[in-house]
Amino acid sequence: MTILNKKICIGLLCAISVNAQAALSLDRTRIIFEGDKKSVSLNISNSSEKLPYLAQAWIENDKGVKIQTPFVVVPPVQRVEPGKPTQVKIESINATQALPQDRESVFYFNLREIPPKSEKANVLQLALQTKIKLFYRPEKLIMSGTDVINNPWQEKVKLQENSSNYTIENPTPYYVTIINIAKDDKSKTDPNFNPVMLEPFGKDTINVNPLTLGSHPVLTYINDYGGRSQVHFSCVSKKCVVKEKG
Repeated sequence: MTILNKKICIGLLCAISVNAQAALSLDRTRIIFEGDKKSVSLNISNSSEKLPYLAQAWIENDKGVKIQTPFVVVPPVQRVEPGKPTQVKIESINATQALPQDRESVFYFNLREIPPKSEKANVLQLALQTKIKLFYRPEKLIMSGTDVINNPWQEKVKLQENSSNYTIENPTPYYVTIINIAKDDKSKTDPNFNPVMLEPFGKDTINVNPLTLGSHPVLTYINDYGGRSQVHFSCVSKKCVVKEKG
């Protein structure tokens, strides 16, 4: 691109007003769809005080492909009035019985906000989109709220030191999302760390050198409610064990 063309493009961008602030928001950051339920309702809020928005919602599988089974969204499109909440429902159909019943399955709920047409000239409007995880939890794996808090399966993960990284293993039938690893509960995330979502009974690599974290690394994970919790390890001779609380 020539200098002249660059200047023209910059000038055009400066002349266009971009509206990129999300107006629609969900009441959660993840969805747990329990196997004994027929549907799950989500609240959608419109933070705009003046403008209505269209809310378009759909489900994708773990490969990012839009699907119509085993879950459907009702309604798939609706108008959300300014300053008012509404609901969208995720309904299951009989096809959930074809999903594995000895472990969780993961899907993705998508919400796209479509703004009304602007009356102003030279306004670039963006259809912003929110994407959150939807975990299908078979009926026999359902846990009470007390167990989720007091006996979290995330703290059953196994951590193994290698020469230049860690191997992390999930021995449970649930998904585990690790968002941080540090040498203690106050340190910043190691710059080499990338968040990890462990599949049920799966394992992965954490590309952080154990020498930088010492013998008491701390993992931070996301719980059922979207909150952050920590699990502390003690590592001796390459083997790490979870430290008991208290």
